[in-house]
Amino acid sequence: MVRTGLVALAVLAGVAVASDASAGDAIPSDVLEQPDPHLNQVPRTAAERARILKVVEPTRDFTRPEDYELNMGGAATTQAAVNRDVFSQFSANMPFAHEMDFKLGNGLFRKFWVSSPSSTKASDGLGPLFNARSCQSCHVKDGRGHPPANPDDDRISMFLRLSIPADTDELKAAIASHRLMVVPEPVYGTQLQDMSIQGIPAEGRMEIVYDEIPVELADGEVVHLRRPSYSIADPAYGPLHPDVMLSPRVAPPMIGLGLLEAIPAEDILALADPEDADGDGISGRPNFAWSPEYGRVMLGRFGWKAGTPTVHQQSADAFAGDMGISNPLHPAGYGECTPAQTDCRAAPDGGDAPGTDGLEIDAAAMDLVSFYARNLAVPARRDLDDPVVLRGKQLFAEANCIACHRPKFVTARLKDRPEQSFQLIWPYSDLLLHDMGPGLADGRPEGMADGREWRTAPLWGIGLTASVAEPASYLHDGRARSLLEAVLWHGGEAEAAKQAVVALPKSDRDALIRFLESL
Repeated sequence: MVRTGLVALAVLAGVAVASDASAGDAIPSDVLEQPDPHLNQVPRTAAERARILKVVEPTRDFTRPEDYELNMGGAATTQAAVNRDVFSQFSANMPFAHEMDFKLGNGLFRKFWVSSPSSTKASDGLGPLFNARSCQSCHVKDGRGHPPANPDDDRISMFLRLSIPADTDELKAAIASHRLMVVPEPVYGTQLQDMSIQGIPAEGRMEIVYDEIPVELADGEVVHLRRPSYSIADPAYGPLHPDVMLSPRVAPPMIGLGLLEAIPAEDILALADPEDADGDGISGRPNFAWSPEYGRVMLGRFGWKAGTPTVHQQSADAFAGDMGISNPLHPAGYGECTPAQTDCRAAPDGGDAPGTDGLEIDAAAMDLVSFYARNLAVPARRDLDDPVVLRGKQLFAEANCIACHRPKFVTARLKDRPEQSFQLIWPYSDLLLHDMGPGLADGRPEGMADGREWRTAPLWGIGLTASVAEPASYLHDGRARSLLEAVLWHGGEAEAAKQAVVALPKSDRDALIRFLESL
C-alpha cells in the first residue's frame, strides 16, 4: 500500500505540517506551494491520479511478467545489445531533431579539459584542483565508478566528501532552512581533490584499508565482506579540522536520470513515513536542497543522500567540484579552492574565451550536457519470464525489499520533454532517505540526511554493471564486490529484509540474485 505519513498528508492536503513536527520532517513552504518548478507539466486530473495509483501498486502475481515490465524506462527504453556501450544509448523515443543535441552533449561529457593558459581556448580552465579531467573519467562508459583495485591504483572515479559539524546557531539555522547542506572543512572545502595543475599542490591522497568480515548464512555458506576505513595521506595545506567528517563516494551510473527528475514530487512525498505511522519498520524521509537555478528550496532527488534537486544542478556541481570548471551556477574560475588556498585562487583560469560570458563552460554548453545526462536510456529487462527470475522477484517482494526499492512510477505529462513525458518506469527506488544501520553509516550529515541515512539507490541496470565496466562494485563506496555482498551490508530499516535473505536456502538466494541481475 502507498504510505501516507505526515509528509504525504501535508502535500495532498496542501497545508503546512503539524506544529509538533520536527524540523527535519517539515515540508518547506516552497515545495508545498510549487513542488516541481523544473517541470513544465500538465496537471493531473483526479481520475488520472486514481488510475496511476492502481498502475504503480506492486504486483501480487508472480506467475508471469507484468505488463510493460520489459521496458524499464518506458518508451525511452533502449533495446541495444548488451555490451560496454549499453549505458551510452539515447532515449529510444527521442525525436530526430533532438539527436544532435544529445551527440553534442556527449562530446562535452567526454571532453578532456586542460589547464590555463592554453591555445585550446574551448577546453582550458581545468582546476586548479580537480579529481578528473572529464566527466567520462568518473562515469566510466556512463556507468558507475569503482574504488582503487590496489594501493597504487588511481582514484579517478572515487573521492572523499569533507565537512565539519555545524557548531553555531547561524550554521544550524542555515542547514535547517535548507540553504546549506554541509559546513565545508575550513581549508580543504567539501571534497578532497587529489590532482592539481602544475605549480599548485594537490590536497592529499585518499587511503583505504579493508578488514575482512566473514558472514555465515543459514545454510552454512560463508560470505566474506570487506569493511573499509578511510584516511587522508600527505595533506598539502596543513592538518585538517579535528572534527572533520569523511565520506567516500563512487560515481553513480548515469542512466535514467531524466526520468527520475520527471517523477512528480507529490508521488515521492506520498511514500514518506518519517514517524513510521504504519508500523512496518520503514520510515523514509525526503531531503530538501536549495536550488540556485530557481532561487528556492526543492525536493532532493540526486546524489547518494538526495542532496541535489535537478540534473542540471548535479551536472554543474560536478563540473565545479570534480574538475574546477566554472559555469553559470558556479562562476568562480578557481573551482573549489578555499580562501586559505591563496596560490590556488590566484592561478590562471579559462574564463577569457570569447563568447563564454567569462565562464569556462557557458550556459549553452551546460544545457547540452544536461540534455545528454537526462537522455541516457535505461536498458530493457532480460529473462523477465524465466521461472527462476520470477521466483526471485517474489522473494524480493516477500522480504519487503520493495518498501524502499519501490518498483514503479509514472512520470508527469511534460510539455517540453517528450522523451520523459508520461512514462511508466521501473526504477526500483523511492528516492527517499532511509537509515541503513551502523555498517553503512558514514557519520556525515548532508542536509536533512543524518550520518546513517542514504537515498534508496535505483536498481535499474544494476545487473549490467560488470558488462559496462569491470570490476563490478556496489554501494556508495564500492565496498561490495557482488550483489549478495551489497545485500548483506544492509541494516537499520533494511535489517529485517537482510535477515530474510540470510535465512533463505541457496536455491532461493540464487533466484533472488538472478532477479537482480535481470534488472
